[in-house]
Amino acid sequence: MIDRNRLWDAQAAAEYDTPGEGMFAPEVLEPTVATLAALAAGGPALELAIGTGRVALPLRGAGVPVTGIELSPPMIARLREKADATRLPVVEGDMTTASAGEGFTLAYLVFDTLANLLTQEEQVACFCNAARQLAPGGCFVIELWVPQLRSLAPGHGGTVEVSEPGYLLVDTYDALAQQVVSHHLRFDPAVDGARTARITRTPHRYVWPAELDLMAQLAGFSLESRWADWEGTAFTADSRSHVSVYRLPAPSAPALETLER
Repeated sequence: MIDRNRLWDAQAAAEYDTPGEGMFAPEVLEPTVATLAALAAGGPALELAIGTGRVALPLRGAGVPVTGIELSPPMIARLREKADATRLPVVEGDMTTASAGEGFTLAYLVFDTLANLLTQEEQVACFCNAARQLAPGGCFVIELWVPQLRSLAPGHGGTVEVSEPGYLLVDTYDALAQQVVSHHLRFDPAVDGARTARITRTPHRYVWPAELDLMAQLAGFSLESRWADWEGTAFTADSRSHVSVYRLPAPSAPALETLER
């Protein structure tokens, strides 16, 4: 079993934030925060795998009380440089088992992080853990990529996902185990003809939307909405990612007592 703490170590935490760029770009964050704030509906939110606070901090700034769960102490330490525990409480622990309380109206897990759980059992446990901490009628939002197995050429087990100056991303697939390993190669093209590079690898378990829906059902959720992005674009067979909103049953109305005449 992969030790996820080794993947999200001090070096990963130090390099995680890219202010104003990539997943920290305003065009990425602003619709994410706006959608989550609307789904919170004035109640408190729980972020699983809160990381360095990329989403939680602006969501808190939008008036939504946020609590987090995070496995990696270095990621929590980076978050603590931005916000103390009174402003943004965080429980250190695994998102499949750790509890931050009950009564949240919203739980969310963004940026493909469910795939960091490498077995189906762990992924189902994550749904169940979210359900335990939500109030009746609460929702669980997951952002996840759609597996791109159609892009695999016959006889090949990998794809080049990103190729740009100084960075190359290659994904290799094990279709039987439903596993993909992302190989990140970073180099300085201006130095030594880029003969040296730093390589990091991150394993994932990819999940088809239909399988995700079944996991949700096992935890008591039903699918409410699915979009291709945070702006609500329609999800189609060609979408490369999705934002799925699952909801627990609403509280039952109290039964009316029969009045004797």
